[in-house]
Amino acid sequence: MLLSIANINFTTIGMVMTQLKIFFIIVVISFLVACGGGGAKVESTTTSTTMGQELMDLDESFKKGLLTEKEYKKAKENIMKRYQ
Repeated sequence: MLLSIANINFTTIGMVMTQLKIFFIIVVISFLVACGGGGAKVESTTTSTTMGQELMDLDESFKKGLLTEKEYKKAKENIMKRYQ
């Protein structure tokens, strides 16, 4: 009788351990999926030029006729926004 009680306890403990392992795996997978950012695109940009240099290059391109006035103004605006 004592032996069968011990077997039941070990069986119960084994089932609980299996359930805990499954629960842990589900939690880890859920965490990894949630940390993915939901498909968010992350970008990083590094520039080695200064704002002044970019503006001078832009001005030079405009004077050479490589840009329209509209393109020039839009590009200048973008440069100014990047350095604020």
